[in-house]
Amino acid sequence: MSRILVIDDEQGIREVLSGILEDEGYQIFSAEDGIEGLRLLKTEPIDVVLLDVWLPNMGGIDVLKQIKATYPETQVIIISGHGNIDLAVKAVKLGAFDFMEKPLSLERVVTLVRNALEMEQLKKENRRLRSTILDDDEILGESEGMRRVRGIIQQSAASESRILISGENGTGKELVAREIHRRSRRAGEPFVEVNCAAIPDTLIESELFGHEKGAFTSAVGRRRGKFEMADRGTLFLDEVADMSLAAQAKVLRAIQEMKFERVGGEQSLSVDVRLIAATNKDIQHEIAEGRFREDLFFRLNVIPIHVPPLRERSGDLPILVDFFMKKFRPSPEAALKTVDAEAMQLLQEYDWPGNVRELKNFIERVNIMTDEEVLTAELIRFFLGEPTPRRRVDDMHEYGGMGLNEARDSFEKRYIMQKLQEHGNNISRTAEALGVYPSNLHGKIRKFGIKIEK
Repeated sequence: MSRILVIDDEQGIREVLSGILEDEGYQIFSAEDGIEGLRLLKTEPIDVVLLDVWLPNMGGIDVLKQIKATYPETQVIIISGHGNIDLAVKAVKLGAFDFMEKPLSLERVVTLVRNALEMEQLKKENRRLRSTILDDDEILGESEGMRRVRGIIQQSAASESRILISGENGTGKELVAREIHRRSRRAGEPFVEVNCAAIPDTLIESELFGHEKGAFTSAVGRRRGKFEMADRGTLFLDEVADMSLAAQAKVLRAIQEMKFERVGGEQSLSVDVRLIAATNKDIQHEIAEGRFREDLFFRLNVIPIHVPPLRERSGDLPILVDFFMKKFRPSPEAALKTVDAEAMQLLQEYDWPGNVRELKNFIERVNIMTDEEVLTAELIRFFLGEPTPRRRVDDMHEYGGMGLNEARDSFEKRYIMQKLQEHGNNISRTAEALGVYPSNLHGKIRKFGIKIEK
């Protein structure tokens, strides 16, 4: 349902406009002056404003300027009397959609509102197309794991089902969420992201649900939350497992009923939001430890998507490297850098703890810092900082003839010796690094016969 705001100081005009537009199926808000109208715009996602050019307290031209500066996509139709047509023309030059003269033609009111809404929809569609064409990154890779991810996206995007995306940091969970939104029926509506890990527990509820003026010390005015901003679109709760249990309870209720109250408020607000959540944590472990609500997990996990880490799809490295090389090419005239076979093998053996995000940053760094057109293994080692390749299964031959306890003791001894060396054989610092008490470390040293050089 489209939302229309009528700002006019004449009660009769507000009532007439509200009546005919409600009959057309629109949701109507009204204000008797510009100050109240601007306040409503802060709390309600308005599509079209009908604005009288002559208002008390704050003139219509000044109200228009604030609307276009703060809500540039909101269409404004000016209402003018016979004596202020020049002002109405000026308003159109300042960005108003059109103007109507008093006495109002009800047929023209309906036509202009319908045209303004169509214009708004066209702008949304253009934004959607631009985001599709100019998107920074793509979901790339031909590994089995990435084909599975793309398959689930294709199957689930058109539905309204909630989706829970899991995966390590840097694997591209947000990219998956945005791709789902782009392919959905809500593509022309907002995609609103909330990084739950970056918001303090004391502010997460206000961030999600908004707050009323005076709800807490710094609440100097009413504020819309992310749920309201995402109305008719998609809300992406990134790192959802980092929310407090209290916030989880409120999110659970909100997604069950699609209703909530602002912090400090009593009015129940309804929204139409598709929810996509993501986490880098083991949710089942978080549930077992009492840090995540199982009922919320079941609500979010209608369609699970796991994005594999880069180390599990090293065969995708050539595709990703080629994409980022083109993306970070210094200029169209510059030669496109390539990677020789030995260097690519080194990249594929590296663990990539930061996943695709780390690879992206690495390729950008290489393009800036070197003029070489072909990257060799030597250059790769230099820019990665002498990376240590991950240990492969066939590198475990030294433990091949051992039982489990013997292999564990052998590894533990080597690991303790390495940490002792790193910390100059200082028992206290080594114990702290290992996360054990110094007395426990002394016991291990005696058990394994490790000699400490003074």
